Amino acid sequence: MTVLVWVTEDTWPACVAAAREYAGPAEPVVLAHVTPAELHGAAEGAFGALLGRHHHDRDPATRIDDLAGESARELLAAAAERIGPRPGPMRTVERQGRVEREVVDLAGQARLLVCARTGDTDRLGPGSLGHSTRFVVDHAPCAVLLVWPGTAPDLSTLPPPPGHGHGHGHGHGHGHGHGHGHPPRPEGED
Repeated sequence: MTVLVWVTEDTWPACVAAAREYAGPAEPVVLAHVTPAELHGAAEGAFGALLGRHHHDRDPATRIDDLAGESARELLAAAAERIGPRPGPMRTVERQGRVEREVVDLAGQARLLVCARTGDTDRLGPGSLGHSTRFVVDHAPCAVLLVWPGTAPDLSTLPPPPGHGHGHGHGHGHGHGHGHGHPPRPEGED
């Protein structure tokens, strides 16, 4: 089995550091980058709308594909350099498509997937997972090591327990109908 490292522009250093720590010395490491398929489609559509369907001198979608591929190769090269020499094999993989589905597909051949939080990383909680990361964490058929791309937020950013601390002063949520699965308590039953 392998350790799969999901390489993205802003989070790859933390993922590579975790892979160095958790991959066995002889265990294969795969560094993977996925370019969103939407980039090509958006450029192609914009180009057609601006210049018409019959103007094919310089297709910006092809240029964007070239730039995205170049960027992916640079990220993968930097990640491979950061992994450094190791006894086990290491390879890079570039894919294009629906990012979350491509990563889950690659995870099918892995023992461990290393990925980073991509949402709101200023506070603890489910918002720290972006859409694609949430999908991958929920669907990966292997163990997932989820890392913070930088320093984890302080525990003071932890959301309050349900029904507490919603800025109402008393902290019990009496009669406010917050939908936390608890009916409001009658007055005087604290």
